[in-house]
Amino acid sequence: MTQEAIFSPFFATLFLTLLVWVYMYIRRIGFIKSQKIRPQDLVASSAPVQIWPRNVSNPSDNLKNLFEIPVLFYALVLYLFVTKQVDIVYVTAAWIFVGFRGLHSAVHCTFNLVMLRFYLYLFATLAVWFIAFRAALTHFGA
Repeated sequence: MTQEAIFSPFFATLFLTLLVWVYMYIRRIGFIKSQKIRPQDLVASSAPVQIWPRNVSNPSDNLKNLFEIPVLFYALVLYLFVTKQVDIVYVTAAWIFVGFRGLHSAVHCTFNLVMLRFYLYLFATLAVWFIAFRAALTHFGA
């Protein structure tokens, strides 16, 4: 396995963020046009929160969420690459993270069943913590 193999799930996560970003703007712009809202009416930071229906605010919430745990994932990927620790276990865990994050985003941006979303988020996050703890154990020589 090459060290570069870890960048496939890295870029998949990056492009998931792009996809959610595009979807968020499609939902927002569609709502603004359908409701004939003037952009200036959205100036106050609390204004959108008061007017967006859930199908418009959920993609925005999900985009914010993609800048939480995934930031740790990106840092870990770079650490593993720089320290030449990439192996099949890390790459598999990274793909598990990506898969569950993709499913989490799909649920969050559409029908938003909260408990399903929670478990998808949990499994994705556990994959990141697995990567982190395994890397730390290696780093500290355990």
